[in-house]
Amino acid sequence: MAQRERHIPVMLSEVLQYLNPQKGEIYVDATFGNGGYTQAILDAADCKVIALDRDPNVRIRANELKNMYGARFEFRSGQFGDFTDLVNEKINGAVFDIGVSSMQFDDAERGFSFAKEAALDMRMSCEGLSAADIVNTYAEKDLADLIYQYGEERKSRQIAQKIVEYRRKKTIETTTELAEIIYTVLHKHGGEIDPATRTFQALRIAVNDELGELERGLQGAAGRLLSGGRLVVVDFHSLEDRIVKTFMKENGSQKVRVSKYAPALVADNSLFAETSKAIMPTAEECARNPRSRSAKLRYAIRR
Repeated sequence: MAQRERHIPVMLSEVLQYLNPQKGEIYVDATFGNGGYTQAILDAADCKVIALDRDPNVRIRANELKNMYGARFEFRSGQFGDFTDLVNEKINGAVFDIGVSSMQFDDAERGFSFAKEAALDMRMSCEGLSAADIVNTYAEKDLADLIYQYGEERKSRQIAQKIVEYRRKKTIETTTELAEIIYTVLHKHGGEIDPATRTFQALRIAVNDELGELERGLQGAAGRLLSGGRLVVVDFHSLEDRIVKTFMKENGSQKVRVSKYAPALVADNSLFAETSKAIMPTAEECARNPRSRSAKLRYAIRR
């Protein structure tokens, strides 16, 4: 219960504003987690929510909401990259909260955080390749490229070199063990972001194929939207936001001008009639929930 109390849905009021739940309509919460968005949508209107999540640990919470809302709520186990396969029906809206959930991050045993010692895991689905598998088996160049690409870490090559040197003597098994290796390259300074952050982010993204999942999930959700249906996405770092921004721009209304004297015309073949710029959390929310500070919300409305 304490874990649930700590979980605060990011930009919840904005999500509800732009999703605009209505009676009798169907919405998809593509990143169920602890059900914060799902419950708020169900409370906002007499609608139905289909929730998706690959994490088997959310089942207990899903069962609780099923008991509360009955047929208005349905949970489907799977990753949102398989949106098209998981959701066969047409929907009025979908919401994505990208990245690791507070529940996963706060559970030390899942290995997402370097703040507490745990097995170096990071698997959202609790199966498949783990972060430990990557740091102990990848070639030095591949490891450096991964840390640079997904963590935007400038000293990725030095970190990869130190990891390879260390694992020649001993298998890297825990979060704190990896963090200490990183600290030999990037020293900790009080009041600054922990220097292990970017490398851990890179490993988490790679383990869970987060960017590929996001691209497939956006395509799948957009394809299931009814006319006027809404897509709302909350993301937390530049790699995610770049994908969301590009997807909405490429599928948004394109203005064409036949001559410099004629008014701009909106092309009718675009997927979205309206797309938004990035919307930031309020100062009050950032003070109340520090994890919201890096959040950006973007929405699109199906033509």
